[in-house]
Parts: sequence; C-alpha cells; structure tokens
Amino acid sequence: MCRLAAYIGPDIPLQQFLLEPDHSLYKQAWEPRELKYTKLNADGYGFGWFTDDAAPSAYTSSQPIWSDSNLPALARTLRFPLWLAEVRSATDGTPVHPFNTAPFYDDRLLYTHNGFIRDFHLRLLPEVTALLSPEVHAGIRGNTDSEYLFACLRQLLLDDDEPDITVALQKLYAWLAPRIGEQQALLNLVVSDGERIYATRHGYNHECASLYYTTDDELFPGGQLVASERFSEDSFWQPVPEHHLLILDPRNPPVLLAL
Repeated sequence: MCRLAAYIGPDIPLQQFLLEPDHSLYKQAWEPRELKYTKLNADGYGFGWFTDDAAPSAYTSSQPIWSDSNLPALARTLRFPLWLAEVRSATDGTPVHPFNTAPFYDDRLLYTHNGFIRDFHLRLLPEVTALLSPEVHAGIRGNTDSEYLFACLRQLLLDDDEPDITVALQKLYAWLAPRIGEQQALLNLVVSDGERIYATRHGYNHECASLYYTTDDELFPGGQLVASERFSEDSFWQPVPEHHLLILDPRNPPVLLAL
C-alpha cells in the first residue's frame, strides 16, 4: 500500500504540491490517516512530470522521502503544470529498489498505483506475461504488480487502432476481473498523458482504498488535484466514488464514470 497524488493546472513549483499543504504527500509518508495494513510509507518515493517537449520524466528514490537530501533543492526549483507522485510502502516479494518505485513511465504516459493483487506472482503473473508483446515486456525493469499492470495498460493501448486511455482502463479491469476471481485486489491507478489525469478508485473482494479530488483548493488556484488523502480539511475535497474513473482536464470540469 502507498499514498499517491496528482495535480494539473497552472505551473507550480514541486514544493507547493509535494511539501507545503497541511497534509501533504510528504506528511502522509510518516503520518497517514487512512492507510490500510501498515503505518508508514518509508520504502521509497518518486515524482513525475512532463517536460516542455511533452515527454514524461520521473525522479525516484529508494530512500524514505524525509531522508532525501536532494529533495529541498529539487522541490524549490522544478516548476511544471502537471505533477504525479507516490510515497511507497512495499508489499511482500517486491524489494525496496528504485526500479520498484513509481511513477513508472514510457514515451507517452506517467503512471502510479496504490494497492496490491494478492498472490500476484503466483497466480496472475504467468497470464500477464502471456499477454505482453516482447516490445512491452522488455520495458519492465522491476517486479511489482504495479509495473506489470502498467505494462498491461500499455499493451492494450498498443493493440488498439484508436487508443484511448479511458477505454484501455475499462478493458484492463474487464480482463483482470475473471482472473482475480476470489482473490483480494486494490486497484487505485493514476495515469496521465500530459493533457489529462485519469484516476480510478477500484478493487475486488475488498473495500476500496481511499481517494479524493478537488478543483477548489485555495492553495492551488485554477488547479485540479487527486490524492489518496485530502491535503486539507477543506470541504471542497470530495471522495471519488468506489468503482469509478475520475478524469481531470484543466479546460473542463471533472468527469466521473462508473467502471
């Protein structure tokens, strides 16, 4: 289990998104309020953005976020209109390593996942591997269920003549459901193509993990955010309904679609 967050809107420095809110992702690393199964997110962290040429990039570390001496300078100087970040609590069988730390990305997308699939490596990994083309499989560096789910999403987009992230997420969950069966799975995913943020609150055989969004936080004028936990007690933060997809677009109001 992890904590994640994303922002889209006017350019802001990383510190405004990651460090400054009363209940920022930085604080959620060591004082989460709604985390299941564990008390800390001390197994690494990362943040991602899109460069001026629209290419996704990410910085990841296997250190706890509070231990990284590089972060204050990076947070003060980096400034972009989209941020995606995660603080990690590793699950069994997925070592603490930069390769296992989100955000993950390819040449088009940024992605992160809060949750797990129970017995993923034993039960589901062989079927996932069979689904993937050599091109997509070669891009996997770590061994987390999170990264393999990203690979599945990339494969579904690659196989579609008219790729659409909303449709690919729906197809991913349709493919997963019969294979997960009675196993527990928590599947809060956040994906961005640099133009929009797509976030799901979903799961199987388990209460969904927490997820909230806002378009009216006064600390982020003109911005839209989604996060595992509210950055503040402001009433404008609303829960994403269980089993829904949220789409944030800086040019339009949020959209919620049932999964």
